Amino acid sequence: MKHRSSLLQNPQKAALAWARYRRVMAWMMAVTVLLVIGMIVHLWRGNGLISVHFYIAAALGLGLSMLLASALMGLAFLSSSSGHDDAVGSAQTGEDAITPPEA
Repeated sequence: MKHRSSLLQNPQKAALAWARYRRVMAWMMAVTVLLVIGMIVHLWRGNGLISVHFYIAAALGLGLSMLLASALMGLAFLSSSSGHDDAVGSAQTGEDAITPPEA
């Protein structure tokens, strides 16, 4: 029985995949910072100075939610694009699978 291999088992391809993941996360961090700044400005214009704790909580809530969502989606895309999902799926079901072509 031949199982499909994941691209993450090859150290060079795994390094490229993780570098791409870190690059996406860096972009998402920049987007998150811009959104948090925009949200704080929007809240300030609409409400004025309510409480500094309100602004801290709002910034942490939006920032951490955005970063968690982007990290989890990035890992899902990494797993899917590297063939790791197929390799695990075929190993669990006992299917005979062909090794994916080199990209």
